[in-house]
Amino acid sequence: MTVRVPGKVNLQLSVGPLRDDGYHDLVNVFHAVSLFDEVTAVEAATLTVRVEGDSAGLVPLDGDNLAIRAARALAARAGRPYGAELVIRKSIPVAGGMAGGSADAAAALVACDRLWGLGLTQRDLLDIAADLGSDVPFALLGGTAVGTGRGEMLTPLPVRGTFFWVFALADGGLSTPQVYGECDRLREAAGERACWPALSDQLAAALRDGDAPGLGKSLVNDLQPAAIMLRRSLARTLQVGRDRGALGALVSGSGPTCAFLAESAEHALDLSVALKSACRAVVSGYGPVPGAVVV
Repeated sequence: MTVRVPGKVNLQLSVGPLRDDGYHDLVNVFHAVSLFDEVTAVEAATLTVRVEGDSAGLVPLDGDNLAIRAARALAARAGRPYGAELVIRKSIPVAGGMAGGSADAAAALVACDRLWGLGLTQRDLLDIAADLGSDVPFALLGGTAVGTGRGEMLTPLPVRGTFFWVFALADGGLSTPQVYGECDRLREAAGERACWPALSDQLAAALRDGDAPGLGKSLVNDLQPAAIMLRRSLARTLQVGRDRGALGALVSGSGPTCAFLAESAEHALDLSVALKSACRAVVSGYGPVPGAVVV
C-alpha cells in the first residue's frame, strides 16, 4: 500500500506567548506544495522502516522515526500488535522546515490503516495525528489551512488558483526547539511582549482572490529572526531572491529552507537559476495540493 504526501510552507507563522506546557499558541497558515514523499507499507511480522532518496542517511531508523511512531500509535488504537515494513522515498527536504517527517507520519497512518484493513475515519486518523505532532494533521488534509493551538486545530482556507514557489535548501538542519528558544530569547532581550496571534486578514483575502502579489506582501514568520540569528547565511539567501523579483520571501517554518513566491512558472525557473549560487540546492513546486493520498 503506497501513499503520496506533500511537504508544506508556512505562509503565516505567528508565535504567541510561551504556555505552561512548554508550547506556544500559534496561528500557522499551512500551504501544501508539490514536493512529495511516498510511503509504502508492506506486510511483515514486526514494524521496521527503510528510507530511500534525498538525504536518506539523515533520517532515523529507530523509535525516533515519526512514521514508525505513527504506525505504533495506529496499532495501539486497534489493540493488536500489527507489523509492517515501511519504505519511505524522500523528496521533501530533511530537517528543512517543510514537515517532511510529519508528512511521512501522516502517510504511514493512511498506508497502515489500509494495509491492516482497519477502516478508520479521517477524524480518527486526525486524532492520532494530533498526538504525534503539530504538523501531522495538516499533512493528512493538505490544501491550505490555518492551524491554531499548537497548530494542530485546523480550519481550511479558501484559495483561488495556483501559486508558484522556489525553495532554497541549506546545508544541515535547524533544531525546531532551539529556534523557538532563540525566538523567546530575542523577545526577552528586546523587551518585547508576545501578542496573542491572529490570522492576517490581508493574507486570507489574497489567498481567496488568487492575488499572488498581495500574498507575497503578507507572508510572515515570527521565527525568521531567530532562524537567521542561528544561521546568518539565510539573510543573504533571502536577499538574493528579493533582488531577482520574488513577490515574497521568508524562512519556511523553523528553517533553514527559504521559500520564494514567484509570479509564474517561468519566473520560478529564473529564480531557481539565480539562487543556485546562494544555497546548497534549489527545488520548485506549486500549491496548494491535496494531502496524503493512496496511489
